[in-house]
Amino acid sequence: MWNLSFSPPIVIEAKVIGSVPQELRLQRRSAWADANKAGHIVDCFLEGPVFDKAGALYVTDIPHGRIFRADDGDRWHVVAETGGWPNGLALHDDGSLWVADYRKGILRCDPTTGSVTTVLGHRNSESFKGVNDLVFDREGRLYFTDQGQTGLHDPHGRVYRYDERSGRLDLLLSNAPSPNGIALDAAQKVLFVAVTRANQVWRAPILDDGSISKMGAFQTFFGTSGPDGLATLPSGELLVAHASLGGVFVLNSRGEVTHYLKSPIDGSTVTNVAVCPDGKHVVFTESASGSILQAELP
Repeated sequence: MWNLSFSPPIVIEAKVIGSVPQELRLQRRSAWADANKAGHIVDCFLEGPVFDKAGALYVTDIPHGRIFRADDGDRWHVVAETGGWPNGLALHDDGSLWVADYRKGILRCDPTTGSVTTVLGHRNSESFKGVNDLVFDREGRLYFTDQGQTGLHDPHGRVYRYDERSGRLDLLLSNAPSPNGIALDAAQKVLFVAVTRANQVWRAPILDDGSISKMGAFQTFFGTSGPDGLATLPSGELLVAHASLGGVFVLNSRGEVTHYLKSPIDGSTVTNVAVCPDGKHVVFTESASGSILQAELP
């Protein structure tokens, strides 16, 4: 059941606005593909779309450790190489890109020079399982997921909050089977987490002391994979990129699915979503084909 009106979601067709050019596609084996794609050659795998203050779009290429800037769809530039497996991106107030890198932890990238430095490489000398996605609140605190290879067989994925000013790192959640995308509502009072291998989006109120309480399942999906990247709209809707259902779902404040932003690509692996600077469109990554898709918001 998608919603209480028992009607199907309204379908909005997305379009391809760009893809990784052939000269930047690397036809070679990677350790990431050996571990995650049965050793196949994966020339790129895009995630983490984010816009900077000037409206430029950045994405990550996980298997080859690259951060791209995509200009006008067909002009792509390698901004930086992390030496790891970069996944989610978030824009810091100072203009730097913060990176959730599965192998390296939380990194900071200067998009002008391409320099990459480590913000958090471990917690109390213990390595992260494999960080995945991240989001800043209005106070500059960073929320991020530590997914690793967790799932229903090993439901011990984590969610952290990091305060750069004090250096404090708080563990908010430690029992999620594959925490992936993460988002805050417009009022910064609710935390959403995409729990991929449970095929759910979880929701928790954020208390005044910064802790979370009463986390529950906000929406449950189906498919061979699950919800991946998340984003929220000022009007309250939650955008959910689903990695095996070929698009982005729009959820209202009750968790009902009102719209479906559909990829035009068969067999789509839609992984992450970002709201465009105009507030009227969204872009999302179709990772398997190395494409950027765009759809108009309802």
